[in-house]
Amino acid sequence: MIKSATLYTNNIKALRRFYGNVLELDLTDSAPEHFTVRFGESHLTFKHTEQPAFYHFAINIPGNQFSMMKYWITDRLTLNREEGRDEVYFPSFDADSMYFEDPAGNIVELIGRRKRDLFGDLTKESFLNISEMSITTPHVVEVGDQLQDLGIPLRNGTEVEPNELNFLGRGDTFMVLVPPGRRWYFSKKISETFPLEMTWNDEVIKLDGEGKLEL
Repeated sequence: MIKSATLYTNNIKALRRFYGNVLELDLTDSAPEHFTVRFGESHLTFKHTEQPAFYHFAINIPGNQFSMMKYWITDRLTLNREEGRDEVYFPSFDADSMYFEDPAGNIVELIGRRKRDLFGDLTKESFLNISEMSITTPHVVEVGDQLQDLGIPLRNGTEVEPNELNFLGRGDTFMVLVPPGRRWYFSKKISETFPLEMTWNDEVIKLDGEGKLEL
């Protein structure tokens, strides 16, 4: 699983207000130059940088609460649309997704796993964990091979496709490996390379500004 991740932004104040006040999530650490937001079992940290940056990441939510979450979210913000739709079902994952953008332009996906239920009212605990974290790099094959050598499997095979989305992980948690220049689904944004860090189980993985992986 993705225990934690660190992303960068030049819009730290607006992001802190968005995740703390709009989405009403727990901020476990907050300082002028950074803050950390808790998504259930995972923690996501935003650090200040002078350069703008954006990422795609996804959060698992209970499948049986997808409609409740959609109603709650749309009372606070506008969902992104793709071909007139504001949600989509992925048969290969047996999951429903909705998308929105935060004030820094991060493309946030909420994934309702149909086989993962949580009964009771919708609360901040309905944000279960980080489900997907994008890794945009011009070195797709090299990075994909490094991740597989760490024991992180490629979904549906062992050969990374250099010009496609590649899902590495298992269960309901994946890294999404993608080259620059692809349009993100449910967004007009084009994928770009930005540095990030994450802890996958006990492995610390760092991507530098050129898209090279540091382990």
